[in-house]
Amino acid sequence: MQLKLQYDKGTLLIQGDVRVPNSNWDARSGAYRALALHYVDIIEYLENSHINFVDEALKLLPVPHLQPRTTLRDYQRDALDSWIQAGKRGTIVLPTGAGKTIVAVGAIGRLQVPTLVIVPTLDLLEQWRGTLAGEFGIEIGAFGGGDNLLKPLTVSTYDSAYLRAVELGNRFGLVVFDEVHHLPATGYRHIAEMFLSRARLGLTATYEREDGLHSELKRLIGGKVYELTVQDLAEEHLSGYDVAHRFVDLEPDEAKEYSRCHSIFTDYLAHRNVMLRTQHDFAQFIRRSSWDPEGRKALLARNRALDIALNSRAKMEALKELLVEHPSEQTIIFTQHNKLVYRIARTFLIPAITHTTFKDERRETLNRFRDGEYRMIVTSKVLDEGVDVPEASQAIILSGTGSSREFIQRLGRVLRKREGKRARLTEIVTRDTTEARMSHRRKRKWGSAENAP
Repeated sequence: MQLKLQYDKGTLLIQGDVRVPNSNWDARSGAYRALALHYVDIIEYLENSHINFVDEALKLLPVPHLQPRTTLRDYQRDALDSWIQAGKRGTIVLPTGAGKTIVAVGAIGRLQVPTLVIVPTLDLLEQWRGTLAGEFGIEIGAFGGGDNLLKPLTVSTYDSAYLRAVELGNRFGLVVFDEVHHLPATGYRHIAEMFLSRARLGLTATYEREDGLHSELKRLIGGKVYELTVQDLAEEHLSGYDVAHRFVDLEPDEAKEYSRCHSIFTDYLAHRNVMLRTQHDFAQFIRRSSWDPEGRKALLARNRALDIALNSRAKMEALKELLVEHPSEQTIIFTQHNKLVYRIARTFLIPAITHTTFKDERRETLNRFRDGEYRMIVTSKVLDEGVDVPEASQAIILSGTGSSREFIQRLGRVLRKREGKRARLTEIVTRDTTEARMSHRRKRKWGSAENAP
């Protein structure tokens, strides 16, 4: 019996008497079954073993000739060449503003295969659709935000790609995962597992995840194949930049409450001999607090102390000073929590964008910012990635998680090169608090990302 490969419900069905690597017997279908992820390896095994087979798995969409209009820069071409040499699999790491999208455009032009681009947000979906339409002059499909249009070049959100993986998994020769650091998350990783696509390209400015799950990317799409940092491209391809830190003190009532709450938290850790050295340790502490009343009390105290540090009243005065010092800069103000966003918006009469902002209002606010009608906007986390605002020249971080990825993403928002521009990022930190220690740890571990050239 000749071996036959078929795509079935997000998996590869192998009908025949030969067990291939990464497959298991499925008694219900009377055949071996494997994750679609292993399609390329299984094909290679069958060919190298000289086993006759019929491949009915791929049903690629017909694609017209795709000729991009943009010429790649030298480093973009080097990145693409590295990816091709790695078997057309793997992740390219480039700073925000370095043209990761154009590298993917180059990949599409070279491979001439139907391509699905997967993005985390609707803003990015629209940006990608516009770029691809401009580069190739054809209609671009989309899944997400109410769109359900399948085309040889299609853009989808991660959520929609997950929901439609079973029907789309054998239709594309190339899958591009933008902001690929999202892919290892529970659920999203199944997208890569249910697609047959031989070619897989990951794009990101921040490869590592704080939880260490970036190691999953090698299994899902291949390892890191090319990387340049902000320092590699600053001045020539990105704006030159300066990074500064401005420290403020808690007011007396805030300091008293911070000390009380922080002591409850640290006393609990000491008395129960709980060590919090990794995210896994902290996750275990969270689980413990669900059944330990004292642990719950300690967790709430820890959160209260951090809230005081991140939202200290002195930060508002420091922000005011910065805005007065640099009145002509196009400025994005970042905070960790929405309540501080709204406080800043009310105090300084600055337009705000949060996850609750309606799509049309958000688009209008960003357009007015790009046009210079608005000189400042304030936001929480929703503008950390995927928003193109080349006019922005100053970023002010009033609060954040302290992760290096978040810091680099926020710096990236102001690095788009423009004649005569020098970008500036200032982080306002509350002295002698957990926030200050988080900032110090990030600088110690990732200090190179913060050193201006």
